[in-house]
Amino acid sequence: MTKKTRRRRKGKSIFRRVPSHLLWGLLVIVVAVYIFFFYKTFIGPYSFRWKAIYGDTNYPEGTVRGIDISHYQQDIDWERVRNASIQGSPVRFVFIKATEGTDKFDPNFNLNFYQARRQGIIRGAYHFFSTKSSAKRQADFFCRMVQLEEGDLPPVLDVETEVDRISDYSREKLRKEVLTWMDIVEKHYGVAPILYASYSFRQHYLGDPAFDRYPFWIAHYYVERLQYTGTWSFWQHTDAGHVDGIPGEVDINIFNGDEDELEQMLLQDR
Repeated sequence: MTKKTRRRRKGKSIFRRVPSHLLWGLLVIVVAVYIFFFYKTFIGPYSFRWKAIYGDTNYPEGTVRGIDISHYQQDIDWERVRNASIQGSPVRFVFIKATEGTDKFDPNFNLNFYQARRQGIIRGAYHFFSTKSSAKRQADFFCRMVQLEEGDLPPVLDVETEVDRISDYSREKLRKEVLTWMDIVEKHYGVAPILYASYSFRQHYLGDPAFDRYPFWIAHYYVERLQYTGTWSFWQHTDAGHVDGIPGEVDINIFNGDEDELEQMLLQDR
């Protein structure tokens, strides 16, 4: 008999000596551990989105709710939006995409911006920041294209582009460029702009105290409660909301305050 045959028989004899109920118990434990890690990795992080899509979700407490839109929402029935509600509260405000970089103007901005005011919904405009052009040129472009009026929300800078993989861009440069945009736009409109970023992006890239003076609009999805411990003004808590008058899904936001406090944020006549 060869050594290989003896090893094979020896291996089989070990399993034969283990009671079958213990083997089944071990198998159940292995399967349970696998299911747990599969859920934590692939299902748990997205369960809130699934619930939002199928209408089985609870939004954060509060009554001052709003949305943000761009041309991706296509043609909006603004009269229906005016009469719509988000968990019993009206659509009180809307942020509308205006510009991106130095030459991209949202094709639906003018119509959406006009209709929001016409329907009595507080409106705001935002710029999507690009790392492909200077912050000064982007700020000048936004100021040239967006005419804010009394009663509008402060201008918004949407910062989402990660810079770790961009060879000629560093975190320090990103912070400097963002502050440049904020400074130029604040001087133009006479009000501190709102800074939009995700929870993790703010922590990773824009955690410098220099940004604390700007109202913060935080994007943090699929969580039951906001984990950010700093001061914030708006919370974009889902990107899978549904509002009457808007085709498909739309971002839903909540204001961290009451209607009087929201009114105090609005631009005043200069």
